[in-house]
Amino acid sequence: MSIPKEPRQIMINIMYLVLTALLALNVSAEIFNAFKMIDKGLKQANHSLDEKNKATGPVIEKRAAADKNLEKYAERVPLARQYSQELNDYIDGLVNELIDKSGNNDGVVDDKDKFESTGEWRGLRNKDITTRLLVEGGKGEELHQKILEYRDKFATLFDEEDKAVNVGKIPLNIDEESWKKSHVKRKNWADFVFNHMPLGATLPIFDKFKNDAKVAESTVLNYLLGKVGGEDVKLDKFIPLSSPKKSYVVMGEPFETEISLGASAGNTSNTGIDIRVNGTHLNADANGVAKWKTVPRSVGVKKYNVSITVTNPVTKKSETYSKTFEYEVGQRSVSVSLDSMKVFYIGVNNPVTVAASGVSSNQLQVTGSGITVTKKGNSHYNVTASRPGRASITVSGGGLQPSKYFYTVKRIPDPIPMIGKMKGGSVGNGTFKAFSGVRAVLQNFNFNARCKVKGFRVVRIAKRQDPEPMSNRGGKYTPDTRALINKAKPGDKYFFENIKAVCPGDKAGRPLSQMVFNIR
Repeated sequence: MSIPKEPRQIMINIMYLVLTALLALNVSAEIFNAFKMIDKGLKQANHSLDEKNKATGPVIEKRAAADKNLEKYAERVPLARQYSQELNDYIDGLVNELIDKSGNNDGVVDDKDKFESTGEWRGLRNKDITTRLLVEGGKGEELHQKILEYRDKFATLFDEEDKAVNVGKIPLNIDEESWKKSHVKRKNWADFVFNHMPLGATLPIFDKFKNDAKVAESTVLNYLLGKVGGEDVKLDKFIPLSSPKKSYVVMGEPFETEISLGASAGNTSNTGIDIRVNGTHLNADANGVAKWKTVPRSVGVKKYNVSITVTNPVTKKSETYSKTFEYEVGQRSVSVSLDSMKVFYIGVNNPVTVAASGVSSNQLQVTGSGITVTKKGNSHYNVTASRPGRASITVSGGGLQPSKYFYTVKRIPDPIPMIGKMKGGSVGNGTFKAFSGVRAVLQNFNFNARCKVKGFRVVRIAKRQDPEPMSNRGGKYTPDTRALINKAKPGDKYFFENIKAVCPGDKAGRPLSQMVFNIR
C-alpha cells in the first residue's frame, strides 16, 4: 500500500485510524466488564468446591479409621489438599506479581483483592507486563510445566489399576494443539495465551486454572470416598422440612405442603427415607420429596407432625427425626384503613392500605368514586381528590362480594401565619428585625404539604406618630417592607393583616388570621 502524497488524503487516513482506536476503546470497556463477570463466577465456583472438599475429607478419614486396610486411603487426603493448595498459592503469587508490576509498584505481592476492588482499570489494561513477564520472562512456560507437574502428582493418589479410568477426569491439562495450529506463528503455549493480553483478561484464565486444581482435589477425594465405603457423603445432620403452597388458607380451601428431609450434604438416591405425617406413610419421589394434602373444616391454628426415618446405606442403621409444623385457617374478609387520618384532603397524596384475608393482593380490585385511586404496591394505594364532599372506595375480586366504604373529602386546614416561630406577642427589637418574612405553617398536619404566602399588609404604630402602612407581595419582605421593619424601636407595635396564602389544591388565596407584635 503506497503512502498518499496529498496532505488532505493523509489527514483523512489519520482520522480513520483515530476513529478505529476510539471504537476499540469503547469495545474494550464492555469486554473488561464481561471478563470481570466471568472472574466473579469462577471465584464463587471455587468457594463452593472448597466447602465441598472440606466436608468430604473428614468423612473419608472417619470411615477409614474403622478398617486398617483402608488407612492408606485416608493418608492420601492431606496430599490431595496439599497439591491443590500449592498450585493455588503458586498461581496467586504469579497474579500478585503481575499486579504489582503493572503500575501498583508498592512492593506488596498480596494485594490482589485490594487492586480489583479499587477499580484500577489502567493497570488491568496493561498488555506490556503480561508479555514481558509471562512470555519473554518465561513465567508462562513455568506455569505450563507446573500444571503438568501437579497433574502427575494428583495421578499418584489413584491405585495403579484405577489410573487409566480416573486420570482422565482430572481437568489439569494444556491444549498443545491450538497454539501449534494458530494462523499466527507462536513459539510456545505461553506466547499463544498471554502475548499482548491485557492483565484484566488474564485474571479469569488464572482463576480457571485454580478451579482445575480444586476439581482435581475433588475428583481424588470422591475416588477415595468410594474406596472406603461408598461414593456418597454420610448424612449426619437432618431436619424435616415442610414447604406449604400457602401458610394461611381460607376455610373450605385445601392446605397442601411438600415434606422433605433437609441435610448438610443433601439427599441421595440410595439413602432409604420413610416419610410420615400424623402417622400416615407418604410416597416420596426420586428427590426424596413427598406431598401431603388436607382440607381444614374450622378456623384457627392447625398442627401436623412430620416424622422421617433415614437408613444409612453404609451402616444400615436407621434413625428417626420428628418435628411439628403449623398453619392458620381463616375466613375471607376485607378492611380498608387510611394511613394518616379519617378523611381525604385535596391537593396531597392520601396513603391507603387495603387488606383482605384469604385473598391475594394481586386479585383485589380497588376503585374510587369522587376520588382517584392508584396502586403503589402489594396492599398499598394512593388517593388523590380535587373537590370537597363525599367519596367512596369499592373493593372486590378474589371471590369477595363488592364492599363500599365512604369518606369525607376536605380542603387542607388553614395554616398559621408566623414570623420565625412566633405568632405574635412581645419580641425583642433585634430579634424582630432578624426575621426575613411571613410564613404559612401547617401545624399538626400529617401530610407532606406546604402553603405559600401570596402577600400581606404590615402597619407600624409608633408613639405620637401616624400609622405607617406598607403592602408586601409574597411572603419575603420587599425592600420597602424591610425598611419599615428596620425602624422598629422599643414601644412600637406592628400589625400584620390581610395575610393570604395558597395551599395545595387551592384555586385562590385564602385569608389568614392577623399577627400583632409589641417591640421591647
